[in-house]
Amino acid sequence: MQESTASFFIEDETLNWQEVEPGVSRKIMAHDPSLMLMQVKFEKGGIGPIHRHIHVQISHVFSGVFEVQVDGNKKVLKAGDSFFVPSNLWHGVLCLEAGILIDTFSPMREDFL
Repeated sequence: MQESTASFFIEDETLNWQEVEPGVSRKIMAHDPSLMLMQVKFEKGGIGPIHRHIHVQISHVFSGVFEVQVDGNKKVLKAGDSFFVPSNLWHGVLCLEAGILIDTFSPMREDFL
C-alpha cells in the first residue's frame, strides 16, 4: 500500500502571502515543532524592525539587496548571501532593493501560525 506524499511537497503557487508590516509579506512554506521555513517578501524601503527571539535563525537572500543588522553589526547583503542569528540576539533588516529572504527558524515560530 502506497502512503500519500502530499505533505512532503510544498508548491509555492498554493500558498498565500500574508502582509505583516507595510511593504513586508510572508509565506510559511513548511514547519514542524523543531523547524520552520518561510519566504519574506520586501518592497524597497520595507523594514524588518530590530527584534529578538529565542529561535535560532538562518536567512538566505534569495533576491534583492538588504542592510542587515545583527547584534549591532551592519552589513549590506545581496542575492546569494546569508546571515545567521543566534538565540536572543537583536537583529533586523532594511530592504534597499525589493527582494525575498528565505528564513529558517529552530524551533518553529509558533507565534507566526
